[in-house]
Amino acid sequence: MLKIFRKPLVWQQFINRLSNNMKYFFAAIAFLFIIQTSSAQLFKKEKVTYDANQGRGSTDNDLLRWGYFLGVNNYDFNFDYNQDLRDIYVKRSPGFNVGLIGNLRINSFIDLRLEPGLLITTRELYYSRTYFDGTEKDSDLIREVKSTYVHIPLLVKISTKRINNFKPFIVGGFSTAINLSSNEDNPNDNKNGQFRTKSSPLFYELGFGIDLYLYNFKFTPSIRGLFGINDELVRDEDPNSPWTSNIAGMKTRGVFVNFTFQ
Repeated sequence: MLKIFRKPLVWQQFINRLSNNMKYFFAAIAFLFIIQTSSAQLFKKEKVTYDANQGRGSTDNDLLRWGYFLGVNNYDFNFDYNQDLRDIYVKRSPGFNVGLIGNLRINSFIDLRLEPGLLITTRELYYSRTYFDGTEKDSDLIREVKSTYVHIPLLVKISTKRINNFKPFIVGGFSTAINLSSNEDNPNDNKNGQFRTKSSPLFYELGFGIDLYLYNFKFTPSIRGLFGINDELVRDEDPNSPWTSNIAGMKTRGVFVNFTFQ
C-alpha cells in the first residue's frame, strides 16, 4: 500500500478521485437539505406568503415582475431529404441555459413573458458512406455543429388557480435567436470541413411547469419543447456536395428543463 502512494501519478489519481467523491457527497447533502426545507414549506396547509418583495408581501399581483433561470437543454435536428438514402444520425449532447425573465401580468391566470437567455449546445452529424463516391476519409463522415444562441422567446403563460403552495401552468409562444456560432458568412464550406447554419432561426415553443411558493422566493421547474420553423442549412457551393445536396430541409428541435427563481 505504501509503495503505491510513493508513486506521484497514482497518488494524484487517488486525490482526484477522492476530491470528486467529496464533491458528490456535499452536493447530495445540499440537495437533501433544500428538498427537506422546501417540502416543509410547500406541504403546509396554510399558504406561504411569497415574500421576495423586500417584506412587502407577494408580488404575484404586481404588473411587472423579474427573475432569472438556469437549466439544461438537448438539441436535435429534424431532416427532410431529396432522395431515399440512409438518414443522417444526430448525436446530441446536453447543453446549458441561463437568462433573465420579464413577466407582464394580464390577469390572475394569464401572463406575458419575455425570457432572453444564452443557450449553448453541440450536435454531431454522422453521414453514411452511401452519400459519398468511395474516396471519402473517415473525417468526412462526421461534422460537429456547435451552437451558441442568444435566445429571445415571447411566451403566454396560462395558470390554474393556486392550490395551497402550488400553481401549475402551461406556456407557449414564438421565439427567435441569434446563433453566434453559425458561420453563415464563412467562405469555407464542408469541402474545407466547415458545416454552416443560418444565424437567425425561428421557433415555436410549448411547455408546462409548476410554481412552487417558498418563504423567500418563488421556484418554478418547467419543461419546454422547441420546434424550428425555417430551414437552417447553408448549402455548400458545390450543388452536388455529399454533405448538403440531399438535404431538402434542416430544422432544429429541442427540449429545455429550466429552473426559475423570482
